[in-house]
Amino acid sequence: MHYNYKYRLDPPEALTETLLHHIDTCRQLYNHVLYKLNEADDIPARYEVQGRLPDLKSWWDDLGDVHSKVLQMVVKRVYDNLSTLKAQKENGRAVGMLKWKPPREYRSLTYNQSGFELKNTSGRPVLWLSKIGEIPIHLHREIPENATIKQVTVKREPTGKWFATFGLDVDEAPPEKPETPEKVVGIDLGILKYAHDTDGYAIESPDFSEERERLECAQHSLSRKEHGSNNWEKQRKVVAERHAELKRKRRDFLHKLSSYYAREYDLVAVEDLDAKGLVELPGNSRNRAGASWGTFLRMLEYKCERKGTHFIAVNPRGTTKECASCGTETDKPLWVRDHSCPACGFEADRDANAAWNILSRGINDVGVVHSESTPVETALPVDTSVSAKRVVKTGSPTLKERTASVVSE
Repeated sequence: MHYNYKYRLDPPEALTETLLHHIDTCRQLYNHVLYKLNEADDIPARYEVQGRLPDLKSWWDDLGDVHSKVLQMVVKRVYDNLSTLKAQKENGRAVGMLKWKPPREYRSLTYNQSGFELKNTSGRPVLWLSKIGEIPIHLHREIPENATIKQVTVKREPTGKWFATFGLDVDEAPPEKPETPEKVVGIDLGILKYAHDTDGYAIESPDFSEERERLECAQHSLSRKEHGSNNWEKQRKVVAERHAELKRKRRDFLHKLSSYYAREYDLVAVEDLDAKGLVELPGNSRNRAGASWGTFLRMLEYKCERKGTHFIAVNPRGTTKECASCGTETDKPLWVRDHSCPACGFEADRDANAAWNILSRGINDVGVVHSESTPVETALPVDTSVSAKRVVKTGSPTLKERTASVVSE
């Protein structure tokens, strides 16, 4: 199984300068490789380009300062970006060509397979990097004993802080997925309520209004300073800190919510949303972007894989219109928040009805039989609303334990 562990680095000033030199050399190599590929009639294989790196070192002295594996990963980065661009073109997206990387857009380097080692120097853990040195690292959690570090990526964030991300191979197989899932759930994602599931719980969207207000104030202050001045640079770091704070809190909420569903259920059914396409639609795009549905679904998918939980992404078409009890479709404007079927009389919350349709489609895709064949009793209008703060709170118990107090009140 593959894991990524991220740790904070604390390089001294001398090593910081070395790291920045290595990163800038990698950036220049990236631009050089991209320029050569754009000039070529036929794009050569990646390993052919990597084989030319020793010849480049004969006239490009700075390349000799950087570990060979790091240079190879730069070439791989160019080819990965080209593959992504090609895939977008094949999907019908209007895309241009890859651009050269300016310094502000290239902030990382990657060691693959070799050139790095975790050490313990004078009782303090350090990360040794070939041709750079030993960098103090904050190991806030231990690396599993049965894990092998395959890759290390060192990155400088816009805030100026340094981080190392370890790519781990853990010697254990994921649990087998149950042939007949017993605990199943369908999840409908939204904006007013972030998630609405078939167990009757509605998770409120986290309120980041204070964080956004602080960010906007910092951005306004930055706009009033002379670009490139010392005061501008100080304020730029403040803006970066505000962005990082907002991102950190949002990802914390998404991690805990996705972990709950992957841990507590045998089968999780969700909508196969085109999150990027939804953000590009006119109107309310800020809230859709802030919801980070795509990030949540990616987190949920890989966590279900690790826990041995079925993850089913179903076609979202008609899940809101279709009656979960009889299947009759009824048009509903966005402002109509309740479902009332004119055919069978089934009434439910709009999102609860959609969640049941998602679960029904997910069960059909897996080909299992679930005991709850009708949502009529369980999908009644839901009044069990779970605050996002209850999910975000560090060390909080499972969602059902948290919501027990809400029901009793």
